[in-house]
Amino acid sequence: MSNTGPVTVSAFLTDETGLGSANSTLTPGMHQFFLDPSDATSSSLWLSNYATINRVNRLLAAAELITPATSAEQITYNSVIAQARVIRAFAYFTLETYFSTDLKNDDALGVILTTKVPVNDEKLPRVKNSEIFALIDSDLSFADTNLVDNTNYFYISKNFINAFKARYYLYRGKHALAKQFATKVINESGLSLVGVNTLPTSTPGSSAWHASLNSYASTSAIAKMYNDKERGEIIFALSRPTSGSWTNIGTIFNTNNSTLGGSPLYDMGRNLFNILDSTPGDIRRYIYVDPTSKIDANYATNPDYKNSDVLVIDKYPGKYQGTNPLRNDEKVFRLSEMYLILAECAVVENDFVTAAGYIKQIRDKRNYLGPVTLPTYTSAAQAYSDILLERRVELAFEGHRYIDLKRLGALANKSIDRHPTDDVSTVPTTLPVTDYRFTLPIPRNEVQGNPTITQNPGYK
Repeated sequence: MSNTGPVTVSAFLTDETGLGSANSTLTPGMHQFFLDPSDATSSSLWLSNYATINRVNRLLAAAELITPATSAEQITYNSVIAQARVIRAFAYFTLETYFSTDLKNDDALGVILTTKVPVNDEKLPRVKNSEIFALIDSDLSFADTNLVDNTNYFYISKNFINAFKARYYLYRGKHALAKQFATKVINESGLSLVGVNTLPTSTPGSSAWHASLNSYASTSAIAKMYNDKERGEIIFALSRPTSGSWTNIGTIFNTNNSTLGGSPLYDMGRNLFNILDSTPGDIRRYIYVDPTSKIDANYATNPDYKNSDVLVIDKYPGKYQGTNPLRNDEKVFRLSEMYLILAECAVVENDFVTAAGYIKQIRDKRNYLGPVTLPTYTSAAQAYSDILLERRVELAFEGHRYIDLKRLGALANKSIDRHPTDDVSTVPTTLPVTDYRFTLPIPRNEVQGNPTITQNPGYK
């Protein structure tokens, strides 16, 4: 399993990143809103999730040849099957999220459905969302009954299933169920939002303070969560240990390491940085941006902004041991997302005060100056706008922004919010939230090899 596809799509297609000082502006790509069926990231996301589904289907087929000898073996057997089926459900949900035009419409076109090991020349059409959802629901129902729970957050557990259901139902517009399962995670996981405790002793915001905060020896609970020294508020992550030839997720943004000297390919989008920089006490301003970054106060008018204003992304600094720059566990579910889901559900219920309270809880934990002012919302659009803002900041570079804009952009009257310095001057800084590129194209290899497939609207 991998989360690099969602992280890449959100980083490149939205306003999370700008072209880094080590990047070329000559080749158009996803960051320039150039997206077609030959796009490598879309193809990889499609292929990797179907590879996962295929492996699960093979395991399930082989499992039919096994008869457990004892009741204890039967329990273990059923739990292994349950774990596999949850993984398959999550892979299908990921495919639906990126390749279906409308997750809230059961009759909209979904993806290819297969529950068996296919033969080489098998050609299957896409099916309705309802058919994919039925399989996901069946897989999750089996797991509810048969999973032996696990406290290790690298394994499928009840916490994973509840967090998965919360996101799954939210995206489908089933807010009562999303609220139910997000609440279960918060109440039953044993996790708490990570605060800003144990900060460096030097002057907050100073270069020495920033360097100490982001060092591998950092004492900050938030820094230790991101450099994998502590679990923090992580519900589920994909383990990327120090040994072995694992993908280093940080190479999406930086070539060698997450410092100015590490050849940044993509740095933080300027408007995202401005939000963080204008919020007094927000520790994410320093956790997400490496202390070696170059910050140009005149970035908007400097013709050499690409080299004078380099906001190095430090959310994937590498393992705390310092031996694996850019290699970190891939955080799939964190507790703060559950609070954001509850805030969104509260808006649906027209309970703006409760929604504001959930947002405040996150902001309080992320601010080293102390509790922040409770937001005030007078309309659903205003509430959605602030929730979208908090999701933009809190979940930055974790693979959410693209889908969040697709889901909430129209409700919040927001879309991609880039500064012109994030790219070459001839590239648009936004797309309408109704643009066809908010659904990924079915890969060209799939279309060419499968005449029964239907391409998504807007692509040729």
